[in-house]
Amino acid sequence: MTPPLALYIHLPWCRRKCPYCDFNSYPAPAAIPEARYLAALFADLDADCAFLINHRPLSPLQSIFIGGGTPNLFSPAAIAQLLNGIRQRLPCSAAIEITLEMNPGASVMAQLPAYLAAGVTRLSFGGQSFSIRSLKQLGRIHRPRHVLAAVRAAQAAGCRQINVDLMYGLPLQTLAAARADVERLLDLSPSHVSYYQLTLEPNTPFAQSPPPLPAADVSADMGEQGQQLLAAAGLQRYEISAYSRKEAQCRHNLNYWTFGDYLGIGAGAHGKLSTVSGGQVARVIRLAKWPQPTAYLAAHQSGHSQIAHQRELSAADLTLEFALNALRLTAGVDVTLFQQRTGLAAEHLSAARAGAQAAGLLDGGAAGRLVATARGLECLNDLLQHFDLS
Repeated sequence: MTPPLALYIHLPWCRRKCPYCDFNSYPAPAAIPEARYLAALFADLDADCAFLINHRPLSPLQSIFIGGGTPNLFSPAAIAQLLNGIRQRLPCSAAIEITLEMNPGASVMAQLPAYLAAGVTRLSFGGQSFSIRSLKQLGRIHRPRHVLAAVRAAQAAGCRQINVDLMYGLPLQTLAAARADVERLLDLSPSHVSYYQLTLEPNTPFAQSPPPLPAADVSADMGEQGQQLLAAAGLQRYEISAYSRKEAQCRHNLNYWTFGDYLGIGAGAHGKLSTVSGGQVARVIRLAKWPQPTAYLAAHQSGHSQIAHQRELSAADLTLEFALNALRLTAGVDVTLFQQRTGLAAEHLSAARAGAQAAGLLDGGAAGRLVATARGLECLNDLLQHFDLS
């Protein structure tokens, strides 16, 4: 069975790099080279489409996710040109989900109708907190009022699929302050919330000079408190850090978590493509593009490949990567999906499943399914060790 297909587009520039962020993003130049970058994206996509056609049947795109960086640094006209160019190159589902990440700010509200008119169907706002102190500590350039105004403007413009990112375990944050953040977010009635703990990622300013974070047990209480508040408001947890109202789950991310295929274009973007033979997955290939925008643009201008790395996944790689994604879902997945998306027999998982079940990290009563227990979700790294066959 041919896996579904999605497209990720990376727009790598931000106004300012946040000290906790380890994403492939860079401070924006005085003038973003929109035209040059769009040309590079289209060349990148053309090459990926040729690669795609040689490896698997062409199926309609189910979702497009424009991430960054801060994608709304690109004008609505540029986003419209980008989406039109994609439609000219690839078939798209009639019900395609198209997400645009946005940083809340004073200039955002006026642009929202134009982004939606360009074809965007889902907006994702990087709110992170409703505390002015916390936002300053995180290096964010917006203020709480900007998040409130942006979400309300999106709703007024007719957008019904709206995600807001919210973090907890912030520097000097108390349990009461974390609760106030969630309650203020819920006043906006978003359809989707990404609620996750601040972590100190390697090679970031926060890792090199750690801020005073809450104790581990306090952060755990914040996470549990947030889950309860979100559930009481009708936002069900369907992935470790994702909560949504009915039928508002992020289909693009679900494709990642169910090990679907996706193209990745733009500086530092990653893709996953399956070679399909006789209706079955035979091989799975990962591709990564040049991460530095200057190198990515230079590759295009010189006519060289924009692919920095390409590799075929081994059976051990496939087992671990499938588990790493699928076991994030609270409902888990059918074991048959492992066979369909990796081309490996279900027996390949037998030892890993038995070990994880014995450790209380995988539900032994979910016949024919891979489902993490509550403890498994909270200790995902421990659970994944059982699926590491390397």
